[in-house]
Amino acid sequence: MSRTTTIDLCYLIAAIGFILALKGLSSPKRARAGNAVGAAGMALAIVVTFFTPGLHHLALILIAMAVGVVVGVPSARLVKMTAMPQMVAIFNGVGGGAAALVSITEFLRLDTSVTATYKLVEIIFGVLVGAVSFAGSAVAFAKLQELVTGRPITYPAQQVVNALVAVAILGIALALLVSPSNGLLWILLVLSLVLGVIVVLPIGGADVPVLISLLNSFTGLAVAASGFTLGSNLLIVAGTLVGASGILLTRMMSQAMGRSLPNILFSAFGAVVTAGATGDDGAERTVRTGTPEDVGVLLAYARKVVIIPGYGLAVAQAQHTVRELADELASRGVEVFYAIHPVAGRMPGHMNVLLAEANVPYDELKEMDEANPEMSTADVALVVGANDTVNPAAHTTPGSPIYGMPIINADQAGTVVFLKRSMRPGFAGIDNELLYDPKTVLVFGDAKDTLSKLVSAVTAA
Repeated sequence: MSRTTTIDLCYLIAAIGFILALKGLSSPKRARAGNAVGAAGMALAIVVTFFTPGLHHLALILIAMAVGVVVGVPSARLVKMTAMPQMVAIFNGVGGGAAALVSITEFLRLDTSVTATYKLVEIIFGVLVGAVSFAGSAVAFAKLQELVTGRPITYPAQQVVNALVAVAILGIALALLVSPSNGLLWILLVLSLVLGVIVVLPIGGADVPVLISLLNSFTGLAVAASGFTLGSNLLIVAGTLVGASGILLTRMMSQAMGRSLPNILFSAFGAVVTAGATGDDGAERTVRTGTPEDVGVLLAYARKVVIIPGYGLAVAQAQHTVRELADELASRGVEVFYAIHPVAGRMPGHMNVLLAEANVPYDELKEMDEANPEMSTADVALVVGANDTVNPAAHTTPGSPIYGMPIINADQAGTVVFLKRSMRPGFAGIDNELLYDPKTVLVFGDAKDTLSKLVSAVTAA
């Protein structure tokens, strides 16, 4: 068997590993094993690549890998769960940027006067999509890291400007196909970076999970284009897998929010508004508050308790404490499970990963569609840091920005307990009418501290 054949066989094994990894990651029970299989496949692919005939610049490759290890390993090990979306965004952007650089390098190396048109299309696509992913991910990182405001950033005629930039990119791309030149390529790169920035700026915090998924898909497509450019079947397979899975996840996330992808990208949903404290008639509205001790007694003597986590749980790093509360309730014979909304948190699967970190049993995690039929039989719905994902306005208020979005029906539980820091609205920037429902009790304070008090109150009840 020749060296080339052996390398191709190893690449095939690695590609199978990537497919099995995606299959494993689709289930919490198999996610850890799936991640290990994917990592093993990537390690095999990297090692085998060093045996490619005619490989040049070995020293530079090793130096670049060493720099990547020095940056990547500490970042992955030390990142907090609350900052995981930022890390995903920035790492995804680096992948898109790398794909764009590969396409640029290949363009500069080729004799464009005799290069086939399809080759130029591959390169142009890689530069365009890779640069958009890089710039868009950088802005997403800045929003998540609060380096810039998480609110939609808009200005007059914004969509017109976006359209003009897109048309200019299309014109430059066509010009490159007719008359390839380095100057046009650099213009394409700059315009693509600008497009990535201006498309992401008007997207607000409520849509960040969908945005991350979409940009991840863009990076996959850019990597696939690099694979065609370099003649690498493995890159084509890996990039296509990432691109396809990202698109499917984006579609699923859009459906979970009850909105179309164009609406998410162009409607500036997520604008933050001031929470109102008055009703439509101008009268002051009040909320019912309680103490951890009172709520602890309520939970201790309930038959069924549903815990609904949100981003506030991640911010407070309260996943271990909420598990302690669930364990204490279970020891008293209370039925407990977690209702997980698809867009809870700041990235797909954020709540699942957060609770898995606290060793919450997988069978206690129920997705929204599985949890909702049980909400009417629950004595207490304990909402920890969630807001928009339980807002009845999605069902009752046609003019609401979240109208039509599937939610967890917390309002159907016998009693609703909210653990909140303040009356500030969620990512969608609108008031939650459930807060003013007579059967709702609010406990203000840090979620972790409040949950610790609830554990003590349940134990003493």
